[in-house]
Amino acid sequence: MMTVRQAEFAMAIATILISLGLMWSSTDGLSISWVPNKGPGSGFWPFWLSVGLLLSSLTTLIRWFLKATPESRSNEPYITNSAVVIISAGALLALLIGIHLVGIYIALLFFLVFYIKIIGRHTWSLTILIAGGVPLFIFGMFEWALQIPLPKSITEEWFYPVFDVMYGTSHFWAYMLGAAAFVAALGVAAHKLIDPPASTEEE
Repeated sequence: MMTVRQAEFAMAIATILISLGLMWSSTDGLSISWVPNKGPGSGFWPFWLSVGLLLSSLTTLIRWFLKATPESRSNEPYITNSAVVIISAGALLALLIGIHLVGIYIALLFFLVFYIKIIGRHTWSLTILIAGGVPLFIFGMFEWALQIPLPKSITEEWFYPVFDVMYGTSHFWAYMLGAAAFVAALGVAAHKLIDPPASTEEE
């Protein structure tokens, strides 16, 4: 059975190879530099994000060789509950199907709620913050900053009012901040109204 130390090494090698592959594909006929009067080239973000992934993976590998982390020194079994692996794989498959049926934002929202709340058993406040914040961040980065549309399937029309505002004003960042504040407020409200109070030790 794979140990935690072996799993960390395998993941570091895998992410190094993935980042190198993404860097290579980003330079295949694409510009990875800043284009004057236009902004980042079509390969700019994929390439430099891959560079960040490569540096992080190399750092993990170096720390693994130095045994600088508890994981790099652990010989405990990496996975002790196969049911979690099966459920996680099923959830990822459902996410891919959901992207095709209802688009990436709705599918990702439900996937994160399921994984964080049902599988991870975290609080509703954390679930709302992550499940609401991640799709919002992805929308802001791709649809607004990079102007790269992501698949929305049957929910495409739901975004038309958002696009009207996004392309009709130069201050769309203010709307994004407002949406982020709304998600944060929902998380705070869930923490106050739904999440169980933290247990305190009796003196």
